[in-house]
Amino acid sequence: MKYLITIIGPTAIGKTALSIQLANHYNCEIVSCDSRQFFKEMTIGTAVPNAKELAAAQHHFIQNKSIFENYTVGDFEKEAITTIEELFKTNDYVVLVGGSGLYVNAVLKGFDDFPEINSTVRQEVNANYEKLGIGYLQEQLKKLDPDYFEKINLENPQTLLNPQRMMRFVEVCIGTGKAYSSFLNQKKNERSFTPILIGLEAERNVMYSRINQRVDIMMNEGLLQEAKNLYPNKELNALQTVGYRELFSYFDKEFTLEFAIEEIKKNTRRFAKRQLTWFKRDESTKWFNFETPTQKIIDYIENYSKKT
Repeated sequence: MKYLITIIGPTAIGKTALSIQLANHYNCEIVSCDSRQFFKEMTIGTAVPNAKELAAAQHHFIQNKSIFENYTVGDFEKEAITTIEELFKTNDYVVLVGGSGLYVNAVLKGFDDFPEINSTVRQEVNANYEKLGIGYLQEQLKKLDPDYFEKINLENPQTLLNPQRMMRFVEVCIGTGKAYSSFLNQKKNERSFTPILIGLEAERNVMYSRINQRVDIMMNEGLLQEAKNLYPNKELNALQTVGYRELFSYFDKEFTLEFAIEEIKKNTRRFAKRQLTWFKRDESTKWFNFETPTQKIIDYIENYSKKT
């Protein structure tokens, strides 16, 4: 039996430290599924593991892509599964770690398979959005996939304000001539491993305090300069990320620096709350306080694996 030890939880909760401890205990390697740590141009603002942490265990999918590449969750699923299957040839355990719920799901359960969309369609949708705004995307989705539009409006209306996701919905509708929703909930690929889900959590005030502290550390480590270097490319999808967007607004003279830093903290706290909401939906996850001794988590993994 092969086991994918999957460590999830909100940002700044201690997932990296635990993943290294478990990888060392099981003498195995780590697959990262943090969708912003893929990009080599983004280091400080994405809390990439430092040199000491990277040296402590072999990591995969850390700063292996460029912000200029079009890298989708579907691309990640294919590459991650190939890597995991290769690692399982020499070990019964692999550690998967990350806070990007969609990417974790892609590895554990598979991802809906969408056809390739012609780049001219993507460019046309993007140009219309730039000219007409988010209302254009909303109207297009409402016309081309009314059922899915209503589902989003009822269950997660904030998505209707997310231009990246809305452009994706519309380009699929236009590029395939079919409703976006027709490609959802297809039969997923079978997995050759058993996932063991470990969640880390903390009291809300503790979690928020850790987030505020991390932002202060990032600023001291040079996040402002990193964001300044990336500012000319601020429209790229990869840079639509908390920690960068707010500093771009500072460079645009929309925010003071002090206000931008407070916005980073606030938006990161909101992001952490959404992460928890997503991860709590999976009832197979065993949740531990972030201060739980690692040995107790290892005991749980051992007991779980004996039962399967």
